[in-house]
Formats: sequence, C-alpha cells, structure tokens
Amino acid sequence: MQALYAYYKKEGNSSIAKSEKELLFSINKAYDLYHYLLLLIIDIADLACSRIDIARNKKIPTYEDLHPNTKFIENKIIVQIRNSNSFMRYLEQNKLNWVKYPELIKGLYNEIIRSGDYINYISNTTSSYKEDKKFICSMYKMVISQYEPLYSNLEEQSIFWNDEIEYILSINIKTIKRLKEEDVDMKLAPLYKSIEDKNFSKILFRKVILNHKEYLDLIEKYSKNWDVNRIAFMDILLMQMAIAEAVEFDSIPVKVTLNEYLELSKYYSTVKSNVFINGILDKAFKQLKETNQINKQGRGLIGEV
Repeated sequence: MQALYAYYKKEGNSSIAKSEKELLFSINKAYDLYHYLLLLIIDIADLACSRIDIARNKKIPTYEDLHPNTKFIENKIIVQIRNSNSFMRYLEQNKLNWVKYPELIKGLYNEIIRSGDYINYISNTTSSYKEDKKFICSMYKMVISQYEPLYSNLEEQSIFWNDEIEYILSINIKTIKRLKEEDVDMKLAPLYKSIEDKNFSKILFRKVILNHKEYLDLIEKYSKNWDVNRIAFMDILLMQMAIAEAVEFDSIPVKVTLNEYLELSKYYSTVKSNVFINGILDKAFKQLKETNQINKQGRGLIGEV
C-alpha cells in the first residue's frame, strides 16, 4: 500500500521496476527491524551486568553488591539468543547495534526493573526454561512494546519503520515462544514463508498499476452520487488493491480480502471510509464473479459466495 501510494504521488516519471525495487528494499528493512528488536533484550541484560560489575568493584561494597541477584542476566532465553550464530551473523553483516542509543537502553532497563513481573521473577528462587521464556515474552509485550521513546527513536532511524514496529514486536514474541531448550541455534522467522509469499507482493504491486484504469472505472461505476475525483485517494488505492487481490489470487477467499482492506482503511483513511469501501467492493466483487473474473479454486473455495 505504501509503495503504491509513493509510486502514484511521486513527481516525475517513476518506472514500475524502480518502485518494485523500493518495495522489496522496504520489506528487507522490516527484516532488519526484526533482528534489531531481538537485540534489545541482550543490550538491556548487558547494561544490568555492567551495573553488577560496578557495584562489586566499589571500594566498600555491601553484601548485596558482592552477592547480586543474577537471574535476569543469566536468563536462558537471553543466553540462547546471544549464542545464536545465525542471529549474530545477521547483525554483523547488516551493522545493526544500539551503541549510539545508550539512553534508550538505560530507559528500557529502568522500566523493566520497576515492573511487577521483573520483581516477581527475580524474587522467585527457582528457575526453569519455561519461566525464563514467559518472563522475556512479558518484557516484550508489557514493557518494550509500551515504551514510547522506542517508537520515536526507530521512526527517526528509518522512514521504513514508521508503521512496522508493533507488528515486528509481535513476530519477536512468536519467535521467542517457539524456542526450545534443546535448540543449538535459534530458529529465526524467515523473511518470506515461501517463494509464493514473495511473488504475492510483486504480483499485487504490478497488477494494481497495470490495471489502474480498469479498476478505477469499476469503482466509478458503483460510486453513484460520488464524483470519483472527490473520493479520498487512499480509498481508491485500497479498493484497487482489494480488486487486484480478489482477481489475481484464486486461493484467497473474497471475505478474507474484503476484511483485510476494510481493516487497513480504519488506520489509513477517513472515518467513513470503512462503510463506503465495503459497499463499493461488495458490488464490484459481485460483478467480477458473474463475469468469472473472480474464480476461486481449492478446497473450500469453489463456488464461494
């Protein structure tokens, strides 16, 4: 959606190939963010470790300084992420680190140690892989994802991350939940689930552009009492994308497509767009089915209404 919006709004000529390249680049940047956010918990643990070392090296250390609670820094999930060769290799190859943002790490550390889950976690004298995993998932869900300075920091670092953060954090949590104690190397989520997923983004992008006029005429046909030039551009774009997806991908149910684009309209278009888009697409899809331009195949899809 964002790549298509940029394509149409860019001044001067912009080739489909160039814009498609930018689309794939933005997807790769999201994968960078996935690794970058997983790295956060390691850097926070490193800060905790350095504070323990400083306390131990005081001229007159207290008993607590000499006998610190190391449960957090020894968390099995943190150790597992740190020891993942594939993860660390990706960070090194793409030069991803938080060294320029010590204040962010410090802020997150302070938020974590003030949280009730942290206090309960370190107070529990028993330790298990399951408990360690539950705690790290909780920190990502209840602390890291709620820390507003993180969002502003990432948005400043890359324009490609503005709308990606919450989604990527959810993938981070899923990755951690899938970890097994016996895993030698952490199993990371792939950039694409399959070659079909990669092709989906490229085909959808190209088909919306190539069939722009045809889809616009269809939208205009069912926009009675509306001047198509006065319809919000984002509404038109979302409807063109929905039509392209419904026509081109015979394994995706029409209802799934419709719900997806209605959901997108809630975030990116006007207050009334949801009802308007639903009405237009409902009529457009009915026509496309009658003319066999929408022809779903596969188990549970044949004869879909």
